[in-house]
Amino acid sequence: MKSPELPLAGHAEVRIVAANPKAARHIAEILRRCFAATEARSYPAGADGGTRLHLTVDTTCMAEPVRSWLVTSQSSRDDHKQPDEI
Repeated sequence: MKSPELPLAGHAEVRIVAANPKAARHIAEILRRCFAATEARSYPAGADGGTRLHLTVDTTCMAEPVRSWLVTSQSSRDDHKQPDEI
């Protein structure tokens, strides 16, 4: 299996999976208030009617509350992948 292509430096790909489109859009909207971001791309998420949104955020263009939190937070040493990730 080919590894996924990495986003540009300073950008992050975000995947949101929710039971309904409204919940997924709400989270995407919050992310857009914190970071510059692309329009979310929407996909079905399984047979149960869930929604999956993908968007790219620009981590070099942050709103002030996020900037303050990121500066004071420390990265986790627990960097293992989730079971459903490649």
